[in-house]
Amino acid sequence: MRYFFAVLFIILSGAGISSGQELDNQQSSAWPSLIANTKITQPIDFCGEPVDLASQEVRERLEKELLLTIWDRPQVILWIKRSLRYLPIIEKMLSENEMPDDLKYVAIIESALRPHAGSRKGAIGFWQFLKSTGQKYGLRINAEIDERRNIFASTQAAIIYFKDLYAMLGSWSLSAAAYNMGELGLESEIVSQKINDYYKLYLPLETQRYMFRIISAKLILTNPKRFGYRFTEQDLYPPLQFDRIHIECFQDTPLHIIASASNTHFKVIKDLNPEIRGHFLAAGMHSLLIPKGAEKGFHFRFKQLVQEWLAENQERVYVVQEGDNLTTIAERFNVPMPALLIWNRLDGKKPIHPGDRLVIYPNEVRNGFNPPQAN
Repeated sequence: MRYFFAVLFIILSGAGISSGQELDNQQSSAWPSLIANTKITQPIDFCGEPVDLASQEVRERLEKELLLTIWDRPQVILWIKRSLRYLPIIEKMLSENEMPDDLKYVAIIESALRPHAGSRKGAIGFWQFLKSTGQKYGLRINAEIDERRNIFASTQAAIIYFKDLYAMLGSWSLSAAAYNMGELGLESEIVSQKINDYYKLYLPLETQRYMFRIISAKLILTNPKRFGYRFTEQDLYPPLQFDRIHIECFQDTPLHIIASASNTHFKVIKDLNPEIRGHFLAAGMHSLLIPKGAEKGFHFRFKQLVQEWLAENQERVYVVQEGDNLTTIAERFNVPMPALLIWNRLDGKKPIHPGDRLVIYPNEVRNGFNPPQAN
């Protein structure tokens, strides 16, 4: 076996095919050396607060995080590619609220600008809010809506939170530390250690790294070419393009109706509105994003589609009989069990009862479905 691989390597090499090591060396040569990337000669600040690079301990901590960040090239590439899609929204909202622009880098290291990012502790969304903190700062978080995933709502909540932290601590670096570990925990460390300088506090290891991860993101995104990342605007993911509509749902309404009224499909609506959980909009008022240009005629199409859906539902109702269960009903109508749960917003772990009314779309109806055309 060893002889076989040795011969194969010689053949491939003779054919001009480079080994993995050679390819890696060729690729690495296009990047600045790691040693060069750690040479920081210019002053650095976060939100206008200088980073004390004269301190050897501070410089070491920064170099460590900078090296680790640079080494994760795929992640940094995705940061940069997503930046055109989301950072202009964050920058505009920070500016309108007279907040430091550098706070945008918190969202980058928290979520890598991913709406559905989640942590083991239950933090979710662009700014990684825990449920309790998100609700405290005005985010709707329930079974139907999770605004931690909405770039506009979550950024507004983060702005208010940072305002409170800065008013409490008087420092943006300490505010960032509190954002990471909680303000009560940070305040207790400040009192115990009798010092209120982030760079001189002994904090949980994650929080000790936190500011340096933020600063590393700032250094790279401020000057990506210096670190070997060369992009044209065409390489970046395009900005969000959308119309915003306001609708009132008088009852729980399937999201596919919103999609059809927007002349698009389900996934587009879910991607534009990642805060929507599941397949329905709950009864009430909603502000939604739809594809650019779809606002014209939307409300007419939506009203028509809702009326058709209600009429169709009346014809597709099955009344649960004695001895029925979800499995037998799904088999009787030859429909998937998960679809039956979705259509009727059921919990598969809870029983159904005689007299319950279920909406069922048989195969012939589902297979013949055609979305409405634009008016």
